[in-house]
Amino acid sequence: MASEFEEIYAKYYQSIYYYLLSLTKNSNLAEEITQETFYKALKNIKKYNSKYSMFTWLCSIARNTYYSLYQKNKNLLELDNDIEDNTQDIINKIIDNETNKELLKIIHNLEEPYKEVFTLRVYGDLAFKEIGEIFNKTESWARVTYYRSKLKIKEKLDEKEL
Repeated sequence: MASEFEEIYAKYYQSIYYYLLSLTKNSNLAEEITQETFYKALKNIKKYNSKYSMFTWLCSIARNTYYSLYQKNKNLLELDNDIEDNTQDIINKIIDNETNKELLKIIHNLEEPYKEVFTLRVYGDLAFKEIGEIFNKTESWARVTYYRSKLKIKEKLDEKEL
C-alpha cells in the first residue's frame, strides 16, 4: 500500500500544488495545503471510491482543506499578501548589520510562543506541521502564530523606523 501511495504522490503532487497555488496565490500556503491534502488522502485511502478519478478525489480534498483553512483564518488569509510583501522588506533590512542587531533584539523581546515559532520557522527552516508538533498544537496554530509574530516584528521595526 505504501509504494502505491508513493506512486500516487509522485504522479499528482505537482498538479495538486499548482491547483492550490491558483486558489491561494501563495506558494508557501499552497505547499502546506498540498502536504495536508496528501496526509488526509493517506489517512482516508480506504474511503476512496474508484468510480471517480484519483485526481478528482485529491482535488476535492485539497479544495475542502483550503476552504476549511480559509474559514478558520479568513482575516489572516486576507492579510497574507500584505505580509508576504512585508517579508521582503524585513529581509532587506536584515542585510544591514546594524539593523540586524536591532532585529535580533526585537525577536529576543517577543513574548512566547511568538519568539520560538518565528525562530523555528525562519532560522530552523521547519514546516508549520513540524512546529505544531513541537508545541502539541495544530499546523494551523503554528501558521497563525508565525504570521502574528511577523506582524509584531514589522510593527516594532516601523516604530524604530529602521
